[in-house]
Amino acid sequence: MSNQNNGHSKLDEAGAISSGSREILAREPFVRMLYLERKRSERSGRSFILMLLETARLLRAESDVGVLKEVLQAVSHSTRETDITGWYKDGSVIGVIFTELGANTDGKSAARALLTRVTNALASTLSIKQINQISLTFHVFPEDWSKDGSSGGIEASLYDDLLHDRAPSRVCLGVKRLMDIAGSLAALLFSLPLFIAIAITIKLTSRGPVLFRQVRLGQYGKRFTFLKFRSMYTNSDPTIHREYVKQFIAGANGCAQIAGTQTCYKLTADPRITPVGRFLRKTSLDEIPQFLNVLLGDMSLVGPRPPILYEAGCYHTWHKARLLAAKPGITGLWQVAGRSSVKFDDMVRLDLRYAQSWSLWLDLKILLQTPLAVLAMSGAQ
Repeated sequence: MSNQNNGHSKLDEAGAISSGSREILAREPFVRMLYLERKRSERSGRSFILMLLETARLLRAESDVGVLKEVLQAVSHSTRETDITGWYKDGSVIGVIFTELGANTDGKSAARALLTRVTNALASTLSIKQINQISLTFHVFPEDWSKDGSSGGIEASLYDDLLHDRAPSRVCLGVKRLMDIAGSLAALLFSLPLFIAIAITIKLTSRGPVLFRQVRLGQYGKRFTFLKFRSMYTNSDPTIHREYVKQFIAGANGCAQIAGTQTCYKLTADPRITPVGRFLRKTSLDEIPQFLNVLLGDMSLVGPRPPILYEAGCYHTWHKARLLAAKPGITGLWQVAGRSSVKFDDMVRLDLRYAQSWSLWLDLKILLQTPLAVLAMSGAQ
């Protein structure tokens, strides 16, 4: 750790603060550095830690600017020259990015050590009363949410800054949600006769429930019950699909059954699928119950497909971003651009491209292109 000079602190016109030789970035450049650090972490595979120091209560209680100076000096003395300090929220939350940890460093252990170090540094300059008005939180990235036993996923608010140069506005996201509600209600009402007919057909042709329920991962790793019309025989062993998915994500050609060397996302000639189920999958009619997922808010009309837990367990670090940047959807850029005839990495790139370039117009464009993709049955299984 390098000690910093206790020079005079000042608030410049941009909102940045300098304390001695250590620069305290304003919010915009700090968030940009956070975004870039996540990109570096994906490429290198090395973790980094984000520390958030909530000072709002302390600054409300202490009007003296000197208190803020003491907090910043304590942070400066407990960080390295390569670490990045700045405002995560203007005037209330100070952030520190502890850049690349060692390849074999355990992020959680490192966070505990940093908590002790920062707390001791604060204790050397502030009173116990003042320290109690500060909240410290540590976030290790990338988070291992796919193997986490919790169902709550990860802290969503952080990822607006981690995954986007500029996060979508709340107004646009609100309009997207209204589109989801209106679209899913209209689809359910319009398809009600078909819904009933399919349910009766499934019930008459094979034993088991009409709907297939499966736990999948939504945005930020949140688990939810995914709905489809049942297209398989009941109590089917998932091993064949689990092994296929593992090979497919690893880059192996698991679709040798298809003519040529074309790969595909879905398993073909699956013996677990019923004759009716094969037709439902071919026409994508098995997806109709997912409009209920959209109505409940677990999914959107447009977005990446939600993975099964064992699928997400095979993801590389950069693959996980497909479910962080956007809520999963019934259709998406992948479905209209390549559907099941692209490699897994290419599918992820399409999902990330959608998230980075998202707009309401893009959603409308994809929705208008989806019926043609379904009628073409390209890559449908």
